[in-house]
Amino acid sequence: MKNENIPADIKSKSLKEAKAEIDVILSKLEKEETNLNDSIEDYQRLIHLNKHIDQLFKKKLKEFSEKKNND
Repeated sequence: MKNENIPADIKSKSLKEAKAEIDVILSKLEKEETNLNDSIEDYQRLIHLNKHIDQLFKKKLKEFSEKKNND
């Protein structure tokens, strides 16, 4: 999954906002009365959110590494 596959509304989320949405989705998926079609959509959104968080961490790691190298 490349960066361009992540929906714009997810790309604009902060780490805290993305984590909060993940928590909501996970709670929803853990309920027994979940609808399979909704679960598939939620799972796909969860994957996008996870990828976005991964990219945010990689960006921060790069910034820290560059700052360390400049010190």
